[in-house]
Amino acid sequence: MSTPDHAPTAATDPAPDADPAAAGARLGAELSDAVVMFHEALGALMGLSAADHKALGVIRRDGPMSARELADRTGLTAGAVTGLVDRLEQAGYARRARHQTDRRQLVIEATAPASPQVNRAVAEMQEAMALVTEQFSGEELTVVARWVSLTTATMREQAAEVAARGGRRTARP
Repeated sequence: MSTPDHAPTAATDPAPDADPAAAGARLGAELSDAVVMFHEALGALMGLSAADHKALGVIRRDGPMSARELADRTGLTAGAVTGLVDRLEQAGYARRARHQTDRRQLVIEATAPASPQVNRAVAEMQEAMALVTEQFSGEELTVVARWVSLTTATMREQAAEVAARGGRRTARP
């Protein structure tokens, strides 16, 4: 496990007089890239794409859900969710099952816990992030938490707007 223990560089720490909007956009893009790369690496450990891995995470975290719910949560089309669930079933990570109270409905549920490799990678990331967090005061963490919350909400809103304009993903080949 490694954490960045070096001073921020110009690429990661905007100058105090930098345009706040540009600095925020750049930092948000860099964070987004790093998150995608981490989840791509986790997915690769499982033989999945980052998108499939993240969708499986939604199912594991929130429990069984309909394909429509999964589509709404991920921003994928119904057709893309069908392909995604097919891949998760084929890999042994999820299955389609009857809803517990309404047997007419199908839900998607996780079938296997994360592998020891994935658990280790996530634990190492959590440890590394704890070391990062220790470098900040409570007041600083409050500001960081506010920025992350607002950024997350903004990204979700923007994803929904793009999807509403016809930008939803379609099923992969």
